[in-house]
Amino acid sequence: MGLAGTAAVRDGGAALPHGFWAAVRVWLEKPQVLNRRLCGAAVEAEGTVMLGEDGEAASSVAAVRGGGSDEEPAVPTELGWLWREVQGQLPARDGRLPPPLTPWSGPGHGSELRAVLRTLLPRGRPVGSPPARELSVQDASNGTVTFLPLEENNEGKYQIKKCNIYQIQLKHLKDEEWSISIVAPFPEDWFADGIAYPKLAWLGNKLLSKLVKWSVEQKSSEFKSTLSLISVAKYSQVYQELKEKYKDMVKVWPEVTDPEKFVYEDVAIATYLLVLWEEERKEKGLTKKQSFVDLGCGNGLLVHILNNEGHPGKGIDVRKRKIWDMYGAGTHLEESTIVPGDTHLFPETDWLIGNHSDELTPWIPVIAARSSYWCCYFVLPCCFFDFHGKYSRRQSRKTQYREYLDFVAQVGAVCGFQVEEDCLRIPSTKRVSFVGKTRTYPPPEHALVDEQITQYINTRQPRDRRVGVNYSDHSDGLCKEAASELPEKEAESAGTVWMPAFQPREKVEQVRNCASLPRDFVDAVVLSVANLLLNAAPQNSSSGMHGGSTGSWNQGESLSLKEVAEHLTKETLKRLKNEYGGLQTLLKNNHQVFEVLNGRVHIRDWRKEKAAGRAQPEVKRRLSAGALKTRLCWFFVHHPDGCSLPSESCPYAHGTEELRQSQIIKKKKHW
Repeated sequence: MGLAGTAAVRDGGAALPHGFWAAVRVWLEKPQVLNRRLCGAAVEAEGTVMLGEDGEAASSVAAVRGGGSDEEPAVPTELGWLWREVQGQLPARDGRLPPPLTPWSGPGHGSELRAVLRTLLPRGRPVGSPPARELSVQDASNGTVTFLPLEENNEGKYQIKKCNIYQIQLKHLKDEEWSISIVAPFPEDWFADGIAYPKLAWLGNKLLSKLVKWSVEQKSSEFKSTLSLISVAKYSQVYQELKEKYKDMVKVWPEVTDPEKFVYEDVAIATYLLVLWEEERKEKGLTKKQSFVDLGCGNGLLVHILNNEGHPGKGIDVRKRKIWDMYGAGTHLEESTIVPGDTHLFPETDWLIGNHSDELTPWIPVIAARSSYWCCYFVLPCCFFDFHGKYSRRQSRKTQYREYLDFVAQVGAVCGFQVEEDCLRIPSTKRVSFVGKTRTYPPPEHALVDEQITQYINTRQPRDRRVGVNYSDHSDGLCKEAASELPEKEAESAGTVWMPAFQPREKVEQVRNCASLPRDFVDAVVLSVANLLLNAAPQNSSSGMHGGSTGSWNQGESLSLKEVAEHLTKETLKRLKNEYGGLQTLLKNNHQVFEVLNGRVHIRDWRKEKAAGRAQPEVKRRLSAGALKTRLCWFFVHHPDGCSLPSESCPYAHGTEELRQSQIIKKKKHW
């Protein structure tokens, strides 16, 4: 019997059978959440099919959902034709399913079936390989969904790949007890390609367990499905092309940020915009590629990719990055401070982009609305900023992220945009984006909407800036009372600033991670905290040897960060308060001496590090080897028992005679 797996389900919340069909829908539309070798699935068509007295099939006109690349053969858009084509190919003949699959309901027993044609989209599908297509047939009256894999023959007709047929079954046993099973009629012939079709055991374990969980889950996601506004198939194709095209950027990345995260994230965002814009050109009958301005462009890679792919535009940021010089003349980047006002409008631009644009994020829809009636925007919120500074929470029932997203969406709606939300596929926890490409009002009402925007911005003003300010028209500038409050240089251009309290990012980025603190100050704090931990330990605590060493070595006690802070002077704490992370950051920076875990500070025991033998990536191993013996061992110099490791095992120098020059070679800065 071809039973891949079965699981009991207890439904105490009356979620079934509706929860089961919701779970099946997840597997149909988003198989990548479980099968990581897929990047998604494109639902090509779906509709109802009927079983007649003689097994003949009829259908309603299929609802075409789109997808697939231009090079792929056309997908049948009428499920009735496809249904008749494959029904007679079933192994049991006469359009019936082979055992142990549950037969479809016959006439008079709820004979309406729901058919969905989908294409599975592997990650990095080889060029020329045929797409993997499936026809799923859902029988609600019997609680089954049957998956019929399809292959296209030389004549362009579809044939069922019989060896990989499988069915998911829901059965009501009694009261709150149900079962979900996965069965296959020909388990001995199952062909697993490791991508679209995993092993049958995987279906019976991984897929089955997820279906059980999803079926009884009552919570609904507060976010949209990924890539809901564009074709997943087209996205997959373009992403693979761009990833291959720009993969060498990882090797030459000159910034201190993680190259893999930033390169592939910007490749994914560029892919999304390119597909979105291509679909917009088709909808509007445009031939010219859209222009853009990326406000707060950062490293400029997104601008570089979009320029390279033929879209005219530029990026603006308050601070130039090292990597800008590597892009060449074809990439247009500008170092400039953006203060929202009439001097920063873009009437000739099609799209404004806000990619992690921080303090400019809520201003992107406003600038787009006031630039021109035809200007659109794309914004990917990250850090939480209001119009004038950090965003303050107003609701406790939502997560901070969801509340901020709702605020950004509200700004777009106030600006007269039909705001669409989507979730990107990027290596980031902040993946929700907003697109504003259509207006909710006709052009003659532009002045009315502009007045609405002005009033809304005024409600977000700091309380001490609202009194005496006349915002009847943003182009008329600020009144004299407000202008008089501004510094002299700001007052000169006060007539163009929409919010005087707005604080742009500083041109010179302040280093506030304790790295710029004087060395003697850091050394004094380190020595003070270390002595505090060592003196807090009982006299015999040194025998607590976590490695089994026969000698005694005082590892000291562990104290909470609060307890450590209570023993430091007020002057020291005040100085640390100005740094991000404060005391904890300083202690973590001195990882040779300390280990900070779950808010508690420990003296680091290097014997445990050696015993653990943690595997490191090759790059880190090379860096570690290049840094050996280039710094004095703190324990050798300061610890009353010396270093817990012998000289030959310690990565730090036991005395000045062991010191050697660092052999870490910096990256070459070339393209």
